Amino acid sequence: MYGHLPYNIATPKGALMARSQAHKRTSAKSARLETRITAEQKALFERAAALSGRSLTDFVIGSTYEAAQRTLREHERMILAGDDRKAFVQALLKPAAPGPRLRKAVKRYKRATGL
Repeated sequence: MYGHLPYNIATPKGALMARSQAHKRTSAKSARLETRITAEQKALFERAAALSGRSLTDFVIGSTYEAAQRTLREHERMILAGDDRKAFVQALLKPAAPGPRLRKAVKRYKRATGL
């Protein structure tokens, strides 16, 4: 395969590890997070952790970390569809003329700042 997969990084010995595991290695662990879950949820998490070859703690931290990163990426991106995209581009290319309130605010600003 060419290069590294985005979710894996190379260790000094050349082996691959999940990015969440690498993050844990380089960060000092001083904060604590506790939560209450149902017995069914715990059993599910334990089973998934065992299948992935990780401890329950590593599985929960890694999965939560990845979900948090994904959520932040999704909310940091602006996705516009058809008509919305056209309206956005039009607003950039031909902005609306300033209204009376904006002109008044600019005059106040210029008086206050001496411009």
